[in-house]
Amino acid sequence: MAMMRELPARGGVAIQGEDEIASIGFCIGAAMGGARAMTATSGPGISLYSENLGLAIMGEVPLVVVDVQRLGPATGGATTVGQGDVQFVRWGTSGGLPVIALAPSSIAECYALTRRAFELAARFRAPVFLVTDKELAMTTNTLEAGEAGGELAPPAPRAADAPAVDGFRPYRYEPADGVPPWVAMGGDNLVRFTGSTHDERAFLTKDPPTVGRLNEHLAAKIDGHRAEIEDVALDLEPGARTLLVAYGVTAGAQRTAVRELRRRGLRVSSAVVRSLWPVPETALRRSLAGVERIVVAELNQGQYRRELERLAGGREVAGVTRVDGKLIAPAAIVEAAA
Repeated sequence: MAMMRELPARGGVAIQGEDEIASIGFCIGAAMGGARAMTATSGPGISLYSENLGLAIMGEVPLVVVDVQRLGPATGGATTVGQGDVQFVRWGTSGGLPVIALAPSSIAECYALTRRAFELAARFRAPVFLVTDKELAMTTNTLEAGEAGGELAPPAPRAADAPAVDGFRPYRYEPADGVPPWVAMGGDNLVRFTGSTHDERAFLTKDPPTVGRLNEHLAAKIDGHRAEIEDVALDLEPGARTLLVAYGVTAGAQRTAVRELRRRGLRVSSAVVRSLWPVPETALRRSLAGVERIVVAELNQGQYRRELERLAGGREVAGVTRVDGKLIAPAAIVEAAA
């Protein structure tokens, strides 16, 4: 429930909100003031974030939301690993508009993809999820210096710092897939903020063409840039007839399973999905070339497997799942793939 924001001197402030609703509200306010903002919770907290997530989507607020998944539903296993929020972060607020969600599979990736989440939030003026899990969050690891990547780049200049412009439009949505320049409150240009359908100046409207252009823009600015967002670690073997797919903590077991299967002389390919949403269809379709069977490992009852079934084109799609609070062992993936 903590909110963090970066200060010019490269420091930061963390605020413990009284609940998740307050915490994400703090972050929206900080972001609209021009700060980088991040909030973190687990699945039940995402439930409480839902309304304000919609506000951030409608208001085009750059915001990072960390979901440390645990076994659910409700309070579930508060100290038990799970990956049950995969579909929830995609569909957890009203409107059905696309979101960006990244999934680190190692401690180094937790750092690198957090940086990437901030960059994508600023680039697309949208909330970005970092979907991790209890095991990664509570694991201690030693990294080589520089292994996780560089530092976060300085924030881009804000429109609030620019001279006042007559007829300033803080929410331009033509072309539909364009992203309007970032506008922080407090400068010489007038900035309105609303959760209702609005025109490019944030005046409320029910005009159907205007409302249609707004909602088409909120979808197209993400869906129209899938190639820029998608991130999949591919380890493709020529002649492979089986593709293994995993994300998050389960990818560690998959990497070990791939080594074991190849040691046995079996040809298998691997795809570790680091950008869950939008679904990285280009990379996944590329990995399917020549494949007859797909095995998806995840700590839920097959939530992301549905996305692979949609892309499979008639290929067999099998799942390796576990929902008892224990991690999937490499041996289970080996057995399913052999």
